[in-house]
Amino acid sequence: MNNRIKNAFASKQNLLNVYFTAGYPRLPDTLPLAKALVEAGADILEIGMPFSDPLADGPVIQRSSSAALANGMNLPVLFEQLRELRAVVPETPVLLMGYLNPVLQFGVEAFLRQAAAVGVDGLILPDLPLDEYEERYHPLFQQYGLKAVFLVTPQTSEARIRRLDALSDAFLYLVSGPGTTGGTTLPDAEAQQQYFERIAALNLKNPRLIGFGIADKMGFDRACEHAEGAIIGSALIRALQDAEDAPATAARFVRGIKSPVARSV
Repeated sequence: MNNRIKNAFASKQNLLNVYFTAGYPRLPDTLPLAKALVEAGADILEIGMPFSDPLADGPVIQRSSSAALANGMNLPVLFEQLRELRAVVPETPVLLMGYLNPVLQFGVEAFLRQAAAVGVDGLILPDLPLDEYEERYHPLFQQYGLKAVFLVTPQTSEARIRRLDALSDAFLYLVSGPGTTGGTTLPDAEAQQQYFERIAALNLKNPRLIGFGIADKMGFDRACEHAEGAIIGSALIRALQDAEDAPATAARFVRGIKSPVARSV
């Protein structure tokens, strides 16, 4: 099975993973946004599945989830929209990011089957217990060719990081600091540097992307000094809030961030 995630990391440096909420700012915007983001230079797409209680997300993404739900977005609608996904973005890795409750309500195997059928590459489910994933769902992920992406925080122990690394065949999502997505409180620079160095010293098998609090080109460039790339979400959602043309706004946003970055090897 084509592993678009591995192919992306093998062929590029300084990858930009862009998060956007499905069905926001308008219900039909999901695929037009995906197309515009990729054409502007996004290397990975992370499509948020709206949920009424997104615990890991800050107020910007929470508001976008509420708006998307009010627009009529739900998992059946999303999978119907994504039937044309691979006609729009043939080779770009696509992840679904969300929370376990809607997946359980949909039915885990049915969800995985539908995700695989429309060409999704992997899932980020921050509240999925690791033991439950390993014991119950890992074989199903493998059966449907889907990759699990796990979050690592500055508080994650070495033993757990190694376990996450062993259970994943995609990349590790390094949370840059405490708090939720889109936070404005800057983490302690020295502590953050030590955190990234500690992760690098573990010589993990999976590549790493850094997320939470990255909002502009400067933040993206800094993250690329410590990982294979970065994840940006809230800043794009903020830009889309009052956009008359969401795809054009998204494309401008990505072009403002994604440019060649000098990087020592």
